[in-house]
Amino acid sequence: MDNKHSIHMTIDEFKKNGYKVIDWIAEYYQNVDSLPVLSQARPGDIRGQLPDHPPEDGETFEAVLADMNEKILPGVTHWQSPNFFAFFPCNSTGPAILGDMLSTGLGVQGMLWATSPACTELETHVLDWLVDMLHLPEKFKSTSTGGGVIHDTASSAILCALLAAREKASNGKINETGFDGKLRVYTSNQAHSSIEKAVKITGIGKHNLRSITVDDEFAMRPSELRRAVEQDIRDGLTPAFVCATVGTTSSTALDPLTEIGNICSEFGIWLHVDAAMAGSAATCPEYRFIHEGLELAQSYCFNPHKFMLTNFDCSCFYVSNRDALIDSLSITPEYLKTKESKSNSVFDYRDWQIPLGRRFRSLKLWSVIRHYGIKGIQAHIRQHIGSAKALTEEINKDDRFELMAPTVLNLVCFRYKGSDEFNEALVQRLNDSGKLYLIHTKLNNKYTIRFSIGQTKTTWDHVIKAWKLILQETKTLEKNRIS
Repeated sequence: MDNKHSIHMTIDEFKKNGYKVIDWIAEYYQNVDSLPVLSQARPGDIRGQLPDHPPEDGETFEAVLADMNEKILPGVTHWQSPNFFAFFPCNSTGPAILGDMLSTGLGVQGMLWATSPACTELETHVLDWLVDMLHLPEKFKSTSTGGGVIHDTASSAILCALLAAREKASNGKINETGFDGKLRVYTSNQAHSSIEKAVKITGIGKHNLRSITVDDEFAMRPSELRRAVEQDIRDGLTPAFVCATVGTTSSTALDPLTEIGNICSEFGIWLHVDAAMAGSAATCPEYRFIHEGLELAQSYCFNPHKFMLTNFDCSCFYVSNRDALIDSLSITPEYLKTKESKSNSVFDYRDWQIPLGRRFRSLKLWSVIRHYGIKGIQAHIRQHIGSAKALTEEINKDDRFELMAPTVLNLVCFRYKGSDEFNEALVQRLNDSGKLYLIHTKLNNKYTIRFSIGQTKTTWDHVIKAWKLILQETKTLEKNRIS
């Protein structure tokens, strides 16, 4: 083959186009505040602008960047906009982007220690750092019986925790002989939908998922958990897994971990704690109360990609007994056997997750922690929680609105004291304006507006400007006599 006419991008071309990509990203972040937060595209708009067939001959990267501006950007909902108040944040920052670029550039597939020792050992080290940063139980450190691993999302972490709990409850029989259908799983009726998905994937089945009622602040009732567990035992079933939530999606409610953990310890049930959003707040000493009782849990996860300035995907999953997790997931064909693995002196993270392959995710997290330091991350978290508290005070000043849940951290839940239809129309008008993006939930069966504060560049000025827009649109709807 004639190397002078290689089909590949040359190093010089890569450098030239790489600079252009960095410039494009930088310009995007510089201007994202001015873009409509929620994409105004309609179904089919984006595909309608794309050619029916791929090109026969290669195109320039300049053409790709041109289409990014003209065809792709109009179909993007801007998660990095400081006016994005929907869902929970999906932070991205310069250090995280650059760390991720290093990961992509290396192209590491870190399934085994041997396939890139740095990929494994940096991940182990950074996860141990986070145990100290968040003051998590020492049993979650790699130097103890447990350890941490980076998954894509909390959904994967919950699934792996449930698989380990399933094997523990069945003494490893399910992996060998199949499922007997007698295991029970428990979580609150405010827990994330990933719990239901996990019971389906693991074969436990939705029928064996017990939904536990909550108190006035939407936290699981331990008395109801105990009642359900004791009834299932009388019925000949095996309580296997409890998922408690630190910071529910609808309202950031905090399940009482100590009481729940004591019940799980009494009956030998695996306790998993899902702190996907809220966990990062424990970097600040004043918010570590959210983890009271965590020492009773067998597994735990939180997402730095939500509130710790690290771009998606990055979910930290910890177990107190790594052997229980590894034994439930490990399969070792001949081609994956290495002398280091046989020595039991290294971690092979393929045994800590569902897929075989894995990216070098720790590079972006390492970059973030080193760039911001603990104090910088604390400042970021405190700023946004402070803005949420201040917004709560503004809402309390207007007797047309009511708070629907305590403002625990960075989420404010409120509604106009009117019909669900009014509140729905209010959210629709706000989102259609392109000036901000909000979503809703249902609390006490009432349409509730969620105002989530946490995007990297969001300041109090953005929050108060959004509140003034809410008041403006409320006044317009009131004039139209929507009640």
